[in-house]
Amino acid sequence: MLQQFYLWKWLTSGIILGSFFAISFGQYDDDCKLARGGPPATIVAIDEESRNGTIIVDNMLIKGTAGGPDPTIELTLKDNVDYWVLLDPVKQMLFLNSTGRVLDRDPPMNIHSIVVQVQCVNKKVGTVIYHEVRIVVRDRNDNSPTFKHESYYATVNELTPVGTTIFTGFAGDNGATDIDDGPNGQIEYVIQYNPNDPTSNETFEIPLMLTGNVVLRKRLNYEDKTRYFVIIQANDRAQNLNERRTTTTTLTVDVLDGDDLGPMFLPCVLVPNTRDCRPINFQAAIPELQTPEEVNPIIVTPPIQAIDQDRNIQPPSDRPGILYSILVGTPEDYPRFFSMHPRTAELSLLEPVNRDFYQKFDLVIKAEQDNGHPLPAFASLHIEILDVNNQSPYFTMSSYQGFILESAPVGSTISDSLNLTTPLRIVALDKDIEDTKDPELHLFLNDYTSVFTVTPTGITRFLTLLSPVDREEQDTYTFSITAFDGVQESMPVVVNIRVMDANDNTPTFPEISYDVYVYTDMNPGDSVIQLTAFDADEGSNGEITYEILVGAKGDFIIDESTGLITIAPGVELIVGQTYALTVQASDNAPPVERRHSICTVYIEVLPPNNQSPPRFPQLMYNREVSEALRVGAVLVDLQATDREGDPITYAIEKGDPQRVFNLSETTGILTLGKPLDRESTDRYILIVTASDGRPDGTSTATVNIVVTDVNDNAPMFDPYLPRNLSVVEEEANAFVGQVRATDPDAGINGQVYYSLGNFNNLFRITSNGSIFTKVKLNREVRDYYEVVVVATDGAVHPRHSTLTLAIRVLDIDDNSPVFTNSTYTVVVEENLPAGTIFLQVEATDVDLGANVSYRIRSPEVKHLFALHPFTGELSLLRSLDYESFPPQEASITFLVEAFDIYGTMPPGIATVTVIVKDMNDYPPVFSKRMYKGIVAPDAEKGTPITYVYAEDADPPGLPASRVRYRVDDIQSPYPASIFDVEEDSGRVITRVNLNEEPTTIFKLVVIAFDDGEPVMSSSAVVKILVLHPGEIPRFTQEEYRPPPVSELATRGTVVGVISAAAINQSIVYSIVAGNEEDKFAINNITGVIYVNDLLDYETRTSYVLRVQADSLEVVLANLRVPSKSNTAKVYIEIQDENDHPPVFQKKFYIGGVSEDAKMFTSVLRVKATDKDTGNYSAMAYRLIIPPIKEEKEGFVVETYTGLIKTAMLFHNMRRSYFKFQVIATDDYGKGLSGKADVLVSVVNQLDMQVIVSNVPPTLVEKQIEDLTEILDRYVQEQIPGAKVVVESIGARRHGDAFSLEDYTKSDLTVYAIDPQTNRAIDRKELFKFLDGKLLDINKDFQPYYGEGGRILEIRTPEAVTSIKKRGESLGYTEGALLALAFIIIICCIPAILVVLVSYRQRQAECTKTARLQAAMPPPKPAAPAAVPVAAPPPPPPPGAHLYEEVGDSAMRVYASEQQQLLRPSLLQSEELSMESGFDPGQEYGQDYYSYEQGYEMPQYGSRRRLLPPAEQEEYGEVVGEAEEEHEEEEWARKRMIKLLVDRDYETSSTGEDSASECQRNRLHTPNIHSNINGNIYIAQNGSVVRTRRACLTDNLKVTSPVQLRRHFKKLDKLAVTHEENAPLNTLSKGPFSTEQMNTRPTLVTFAPCPLGIDNAAVKPLGNSLKSTVEQESMVDSKNIKETLELHSDHTQSDDEELWMGPWNNLHIPMTKL
Repeated sequence: MLQQFYLWKWLTSGIILGSFFAISFGQYDDDCKLARGGPPATIVAIDEESRNGTIIVDNMLIKGTAGGPDPTIELTLKDNVDYWVLLDPVKQMLFLNSTGRVLDRDPPMNIHSIVVQVQCVNKKVGTVIYHEVRIVVRDRNDNSPTFKHESYYATVNELTPVGTTIFTGFAGDNGATDIDDGPNGQIEYVIQYNPNDPTSNETFEIPLMLTGNVVLRKRLNYEDKTRYFVIIQANDRAQNLNERRTTTTTLTVDVLDGDDLGPMFLPCVLVPNTRDCRPINFQAAIPELQTPEEVNPIIVTPPIQAIDQDRNIQPPSDRPGILYSILVGTPEDYPRFFSMHPRTAELSLLEPVNRDFYQKFDLVIKAEQDNGHPLPAFASLHIEILDVNNQSPYFTMSSYQGFILESAPVGSTISDSLNLTTPLRIVALDKDIEDTKDPELHLFLNDYTSVFTVTPTGITRFLTLLSPVDREEQDTYTFSITAFDGVQESMPVVVNIRVMDANDNTPTFPEISYDVYVYTDMNPGDSVIQLTAFDADEGSNGEITYEILVGAKGDFIIDESTGLITIAPGVELIVGQTYALTVQASDNAPPVERRHSICTVYIEVLPPNNQSPPRFPQLMYNREVSEALRVGAVLVDLQATDREGDPITYAIEKGDPQRVFNLSETTGILTLGKPLDRESTDRYILIVTASDGRPDGTSTATVNIVVTDVNDNAPMFDPYLPRNLSVVEEEANAFVGQVRATDPDAGINGQVYYSLGNFNNLFRITSNGSIFTKVKLNREVRDYYEVVVVATDGAVHPRHSTLTLAIRVLDIDDNSPVFTNSTYTVVVEENLPAGTIFLQVEATDVDLGANVSYRIRSPEVKHLFALHPFTGELSLLRSLDYESFPPQEASITFLVEAFDIYGTMPPGIATVTVIVKDMNDYPPVFSKRMYKGIVAPDAEKGTPITYVYAEDADPPGLPASRVRYRVDDIQSPYPASIFDVEEDSGRVITRVNLNEEPTTIFKLVVIAFDDGEPVMSSSAVVKILVLHPGEIPRFTQEEYRPPPVSELATRGTVVGVISAAAINQSIVYSIVAGNEEDKFAINNITGVIYVNDLLDYETRTSYVLRVQADSLEVVLANLRVPSKSNTAKVYIEIQDENDHPPVFQKKFYIGGVSEDAKMFTSVLRVKATDKDTGNYSAMAYRLIIPPIKEEKEGFVVETYTGLIKTAMLFHNMRRSYFKFQVIATDDYGKGLSGKADVLVSVVNQLDMQVIVSNVPPTLVEKQIEDLTEILDRYVQEQIPGAKVVVESIGARRHGDAFSLEDYTKSDLTVYAIDPQTNRAIDRKELFKFLDGKLLDINKDFQPYYGEGGRILEIRTPEAVTSIKKRGESLGYTEGALLALAFIIIICCIPAILVVLVSYRQRQAECTKTARLQAAMPPPKPAAPAAVPVAAPPPPPPPGAHLYEEVGDSAMRVYASEQQQLLRPSLLQSEELSMESGFDPGQEYGQDYYSYEQGYEMPQYGSRRRLLPPAEQEEYGEVVGEAEEEHEEEEWARKRMIKLLVDRDYETSSTGEDSASECQRNRLHTPNIHSNINGNIYIAQNGSVVRTRRACLTDNLKVTSPVQLRRHFKKLDKLAVTHEENAPLNTLSKGPFSTEQMNTRPTLVTFAPCPLGIDNAAVKPLGNSLKSTVEQESMVDSKNIKETLELHSDHTQSDDEELWMGPWNNLHIPMTKL
């Protein structure tokens, strides 16, 4: 019960307390709630940039009390970011807190709204309520619009129609933006007036202000204006118009040239205030009757050229060309004579023009565009037909004399006489033009062109005055005149013009008045005073007459010519009388021109009383004194006389304050006391006194001293004129400044002439010192000049001074900006965002103050790129896509330009190429998701299993499209450890040697990836099955080695057979490796390997084939299972065959041999190579060379080395050469052959040069091949194909006679062979070739010589030097030789007398011999033979020293054979050795043979020598004399021919015997008569002389030069030059038997030798006989026989009388029988 009591007690208490609290809390339950209705959040607005403390919410209307002693609520702010809001909890007010900052709705703060939470805590109840306050920040128009770019650029063609939108560059965000909100941020565009470009707002407009697109309003004209600066204003659309904000930008609009104008001819001279050119007349002149080849192209002045007035059409490829044509013309048949090239306007003459019919042509030229533009241009062309100007103009007189009055006005004509009645006629004529026609000559004066000029036209010309003349300054002008007709000038004629005096000067007295004293004791006639007046005129104008006009009172008279005043006769003077005489001085000009002046003479009469002062002879003395006169010189004797004879004292009273003059007090002699200076004082008037000592005993005289000038002063420049000058560039004849110099000297000594001391090509100076530019200056090249001006006076020995002027060139805008690079290339990755800067271009303008701006010139890329106008930064306007470009063309090329904003020059242009880089858009994609493969369980490492393949869609050729493979070792770790995939091919192979269980299946994950950026990949699965071993075939052998296969094996030749076996399997064979060239093939069923293509051992010697055997099932599944058992190797060796001939390293070898070389001397080495191997490449060499001398070969070759050696001696054979062939045969001479040509030239030391170097000979020998190649190169620069041959290498020889040797230096002896002449190059020429390039050769030798090694000199061989010295030493014995010659002449005089006496005795004997011959019986007739007789050769040229004819010309032919005079051709060659002091190989006269052009020079005997006719017995000998006399017949009186030395037909020696072997034998057997077939001569003394020669066959013809050329060609084919000695006889028509003649023992025999055994005897009556020439032409071993027909150099008539000088020392006349 008690428990229940307590329970109810506590329950009742709780109910009471709960009721109490319920009542209390119910009272405060509404606190913290809003006392208003509506949305729970409080939304208010506030303007941006409101000041701090601005009330945001004036009362939150939250129930409850936050202040006071018992607050019921507590208010705080939550989420008050950046504390922008302050809370007054008591008043429930919110304030703006912007202390130190601004509430800005715009960027960068971007505060559009502020949201805070007002937390209300009910302090009575404890509840919390949050009230959201959203404060919206209202926008104010506080920001102006801003353009994205500072300026914009647009281009528009001038032909663009009105209304076209030309600029849309404000689209998107590229225009102006305003960060304000609402209308405050909306933009309108409008064009404003530009005061600097007033027409811009009239030309363009923006009709749609919101878009900003600019539309063309008026037509454009590129020729009027090329650029507009359009000011575009952007303003926002604030509702209050007064609050709207604006900003402006400049749109630069470049007008592009369009094809709206036609061509215009140049030069164009504009009509003022228009763009039209003045009509232009082209001029041309051509001489008459000249052919087109002589005058074409015709020169037109100015050159015909037309250009399109639209000069800047872009691109340049669209610019039209100009077509020219002749539209019309007069005369109408002008097309017959002239044509014009349609492209070049070149005027051409078609046929000669005769001036008699056509004197001129007037044509109209048309120029039009080749694109059919309808506006052509026209010009006139005047063509003058000139008379053939082959005569110079001339004057009719050699000189001219003219006269001109000095007072003649400008324009007066010069007269030809003193009376000035007729003009001076200058007549200049031209013989090319009729005398009655004006020759239209230009007459030029060589001097005084500013004073005189000549009339420009007419036959008679006149000289006229250009400027006044003054006789007193210059009385004669002499100059020359030249006449010029446009082509030729006349001889100048001298014109002398005399200036005649005019009375332009008045006589003047030195003084206006004179004071004179006279005395009563003076007698009539005594002199009172001498007056002198001066007149500068000449003749009567300068003759002065004096008279006293008034004041004489009859007491004084004056001499009218001298001016001496004397006392009149009968006059007595009275003391105290005074006179004032007015004296007049008049010239003697005609009365109307007469001039005069007066002076006054005051005379006072004094008493005598011996008080008369001394008297001077003259009252006035005039002297001219040079300022250079020495001190102490006597000027004038002023001695006076005193009537009383008192001593006189002289003194200078005044006029000489500086005491320049000294006057002797006793003698009155005036001398110079100090040096004179005309420039300081040019005249002295001295008052001189003479006193006899009395107070009134003094008289005076005036001495007038004029100081004449000498050139003692140099010109002086004006120091006050500016010396720092400036001139604008690019302006010719621009005034620079002026200098002025003065010279205080007088006359020509003081005349100043100006010239420039430097820069005469840039500046010029006039006679007044004005300086002008001569050419256009370029400040960018040079902006400052220091010009030296020279001032020179006009003296004979002038003085000069200089002044340096500083001239600065001022800049103008004459240069366009130039980019640092003309081409920019940049790589830009695709997909880059817009605005990316990828390049910065830069351009500079060398003009001063240039402001360079940039823009894109190509409009087609302006939607892709943007160019900052001031920084040159290129940026993207949008992303680039590589795949959008054509293949291999992922690039964009466009033009950018830089221009001077304030300049006028065209912009500079650069090319920008943007290469878009592929950024790998696509991953590789496998062709399959699953691949299958099989493998043997024991497959070796690297065994292929299958292939995987993936493709990449990126453009081919780029890294992004390159696919590579790898295994995924994460997804398939174990298969990845035993299998692999080749990275590039995708072939799956075994990574290790397998040892896996059969039938096992592996799954290998393969990844395909590319090389792009970024790398992209994909994967595929390869399922690999391990086969059972029994399913894999097995080869019988691991290696097969069939027999070698010949490289000549044909297709299908069996190489070998392979075989493999398998259980219950059909086997398929294949070649899997080693047959990349497809040379072999295999039968896949039988395993037979055979040749499939041609083999070549030289290309490849062996093959290793890898073959594989697979079961048919595996093959059908397109799978292969390589393993150890089913693969094998086949080794195939190729057998070499001899299928390549030897090839020489050179096709033509050049070598040389010295004429003193010994037998078997090495000449050169030839080498041939063969592509074959073994014996097939082993060479055997041999020579093909015809016999050279005595059936001997001149050279041999070592069979296996190719070394060519000499096989004969070459003494005295210099300048001979040998051509032959060398044969190389492989297989030691049994196989194939190749050949090369060899040239060997014989030389000696006269052809050589010695190259002296400062390196040892061992080094030179080691590097000789390389050094020779260098020398070859320099010689071949002058003579193509020449070859340098090394003669020897040795130590340097020096000292006296080169007897010392220095082994630290070397001598390299070389010579060079010219392949064109086959002989050595002249030693001097070789020296020029090498010495002229010595520096270059040393540079090339440096790598082989080493550091410091070089060629010291190139010198002549010592042997040549010694010969020269010996030749010089011969001069010491000249005196002795002359003395010896004199003694011989004295001794020969008696012998000559004996010969003359015996001549007459023998003459009678000759007469008897002639009669004897006349009585001889005639010979038997010879057998007829049709032997053609060659025409006689032409006579020898004058001066050739042939056979001189004397005597009668009557002749009669005795026999029918022709006779040629013998020449001394049988001399031994030893007489021409070098010991004689002559070089047998040098040219000493005309060549032996007179070849036609193109003949090859013979090898031997090609150089000639003058030889004396020695060894006369070789021509014949006198056997006896005639004993019988015969009656002389009339025919025996023949014309006599004197045999002289023929210098043009003498033989030479090249070191061989000129005579053949048989001829030498004949000399030793003079009495053999078995081969007589010659002529018989009878001398006047009765001796009979018979010549002998070999009989010739009937078909042997007289040789012509053409036939001789054929012979030499044949010899050239035989590779040897063989020269024959021309026979001395000609053809015989039949045998001449000795029995038919009077064969007395008195016989001289001349027998050409027989040629061999067959010719030992002559077969009579026409038997064939080989000639000497025929036999000697057989030069090879193949019995090549060809009759050489020789041309007779000189033939004589048969019936001639000879002076047989060579055979008869007495020169006895001989008559041919």
